[in-house]
Amino acid sequence: MSSASFNVAEEARIYLGKISADLDRTVAFWLKNSHDDKNGGFFTCLTKDGKVYDTSKFGWLQGRQIWTYTQLYRRLERFRLPAILEAAIDGGKFLMEKLKDTKSHKVCFSANAQGEPTKIQRTLFAEVFYVMAMSGLAKVTNENIYKREALEMFKLIIHWAREDDSDLGRPKLPSTGNHQNLAVPMCILSLVHELDDLDIQESKLDMDEIRSWAVDRIKMHVQRQGTRILENVTQDGQEIDGFEGRKMVPGHAIECGWFLLKEAQKMQSHELTTLAIQTFIERPYEYGWDKNEEGFLYFVDVDDLPPTNLEWDMKLWWPHSEAMIAFLMAFNTAQNASHWERFKEVTDYAYEHFVDPDQGEWFGYLNRAGKVSSSAKGGPYKGCFHVPRALLICEEILTKIVNDHEE
Repeated sequence: MSSASFNVAEEARIYLGKISADLDRTVAFWLKNSHDDKNGGFFTCLTKDGKVYDTSKFGWLQGRQIWTYTQLYRRLERFRLPAILEAAIDGGKFLMEKLKDTKSHKVCFSANAQGEPTKIQRTLFAEVFYVMAMSGLAKVTNENIYKREALEMFKLIIHWAREDDSDLGRPKLPSTGNHQNLAVPMCILSLVHELDDLDIQESKLDMDEIRSWAVDRIKMHVQRQGTRILENVTQDGQEIDGFEGRKMVPGHAIECGWFLLKEAQKMQSHELTTLAIQTFIERPYEYGWDKNEEGFLYFVDVDDLPPTNLEWDMKLWWPHSEAMIAFLMAFNTAQNASHWERFKEVTDYAYEHFVDPDQGEWFGYLNRAGKVSSSAKGGPYKGCFHVPRALLICEEILTKIVNDHEE
């Protein structure tokens, strides 16, 4: 064994211990504080110590928490607990019966504590996380109702994304009707991965064609001679004038990178592996990492013009958790020492600034200098998802690295 591989093994063991302990704290935080035993579902507006500061519930985050619980239950022995399975099933009941409209099949963005909708978005993202929740429940219960719900909603999402989105309620405006956002093909590719290990032959869906479509659409966002990932492009892959066309979201591109790397591994595609690592993981780090203050900038303008989003220079939790996954997955794939160094750099930043070792979970929002901007642990957009997902995946990969070096 070389000294370099020995050092990686030793470092991996240290990071594994740190990340496993963090995952335990994080899961405990949500199990203790987020469950609404009276009405069902989960509270996500939680203070630093877990107190509920708003009883609203959010469709995205209900689906995400259900999915997270099912993954913990399936993939790590220590979380195979009745309390986690029961909470996932109860959450699924609340999501199906309260937050999904029986006529339109839309899932509300927000609802009151009792599950009465207060806002419906004209997007398909609440429905994406509905599919993830139902698929996760199907795998841990083997009950057909969940698989049926997942497939029916997935078919609607494909229809809205590829054929006709008029049911989403967005007005057709000549100046914006030709735009494509990176999040849509990204989400569809992630759903294909989610459904890969479900028996869905009876659905008659051509999953190979759908995954190919999603990858092709994602590739359209690679611009400037392959050096930049733009968040918005035209339907035929051209740049859009104005600040929306110049917008880059480094964390989003990096998250997309590990989705593509996962796809490349399944398809055994060297070309896609290279694209995922070099273009979607390494490049966004180069232009997204704050050279002065460290951490990932939230938004970057491709032409270095003033970003219009006032939070552009804030450091948010999820780009860092996604980068932890991406660089660790890249290292495990290519065995490139630079990816290991980037994983350590991002993880060390996260543990110095976001992680709360006393109460559990991560703070979500820092200013540019890395100081906590909001003491909340959750809200309308931050729930039980990005942090535990990253910690779970990183624990799995680090365990493999440690075991491989011990053999």
